[in-house]
Amino acid sequence: MPGTQGPLNAFLDLRQMPVANAELGPLAGLRLAVKDIYDVAGYRTGCGNPQRFAEAHAASRTAEAVQTILDAGARFVGKTQTDELAFSLFGQNSHFPFPVNPAAPERVTGGSSSGSAAAIAGGLANIATGSDTGGSIRAPASFCGLIGLRTTHGRIPLDGTMKLASSFDTFGWFADDIETYETVGKLLLGRDSHQHPLNRPLSIRWLDAFVTGPTEAAEYARMKALAASVIGQPAETEYAFASFPDELYWCFRRLQAFEAWREHGDWISAGGRLGPGVAERFGFGRTIDAKTAASEAARRLAFRAEFGAMLGNNGFLVLPTVPGAAPLASSTPEQFQAYRKRALQLLCLSGLSGFPQITLPIGSVDGAPFGLSLLGPSGSDVALIRLGRKILDAARKV
Repeated sequence: MPGTQGPLNAFLDLRQMPVANAELGPLAGLRLAVKDIYDVAGYRTGCGNPQRFAEAHAASRTAEAVQTILDAGARFVGKTQTDELAFSLFGQNSHFPFPVNPAAPERVTGGSSSGSAAAIAGGLANIATGSDTGGSIRAPASFCGLIGLRTTHGRIPLDGTMKLASSFDTFGWFADDIETYETVGKLLLGRDSHQHPLNRPLSIRWLDAFVTGPTEAAEYARMKALAASVIGQPAETEYAFASFPDELYWCFRRLQAFEAWREHGDWISAGGRLGPGVAERFGFGRTIDAKTAASEAARRLAFRAEFGAMLGNNGFLVLPTVPGAAPLASSTPEQFQAYRKRALQLLCLSGLSGFPQITLPIGSVDGAPFGLSLLGPSGSDVALIRLGRKILDAARKV
């Protein structure tokens, strides 16, 4: 497996080969970086694992969503580092030097789209692809001060992509400005299937309580107030789902791990080698039986129906993307785990429902980025980007 190149450890050190792109188009002249779970013709897809890279053959075709960006004029500039098999949240792959967070160098970039986030935050690319299964667009975007959309599940094709947990996997991207972000969104998403205006912001108090401390709470309140000046004051609700937050967290964890083991278990059992942390997560998946998975799938369906009914046709949820600024890179395993659980209790709502969520870089805690999120009904992706653009415009004027 090759190492990394560049000061941020964002890109893999691969022999560069020509990748065709259109000379003209809405993205002409922009640089595209591609997370190494997506096929690019002529390159092996290593998925952050040296053994997988060694066993892989060069791809004959480029992943459809990546090809769409190339066909719009963007120029491929390299493959980016990913957490191993895209199964981590902090961007610390034991097989590589860790990518550097340009917005807060002493803190993690977030994963699994770690290299892509670092490349955009560091000005090394204009567009970078990522993926979001459990939070791998939203967390690095919040940590690195970027825009990040988890798209409606199934809306963007994933052919030519390494699967992790199919009922959660989504295509995502980062960009260095909202104009480029929206242009990429229009190309990949087309017209929203959700045709109702989003004009009823909502806030759930127990979700807001997941921020980590008084400094974070104060900054989150400021971000909400800024957003409210554009989208209206969110209606505070004590809405209680039939499943409590901890039950939803475990529902997500069990289903994701079950599907991940189903996808990669044969390879692991045949001798596939994994680094620490990732190996334990796959090991957990191995313990989930079909009966447990079926029970959690039923809980997920019930939650999706409740959540959809709460949002209705015109509602959208305002919430913290993650509990606060990115953890320090020097955090202990116990500190990382405590943060991971609080983060996933926020991030799992979009994953379990399949609804889109956008995080916006309008906050800061101790000099490090902290994102605010909007979560809307299924198929409202483009509407969320447009709401986000209005909020970002207001933030620039403050």
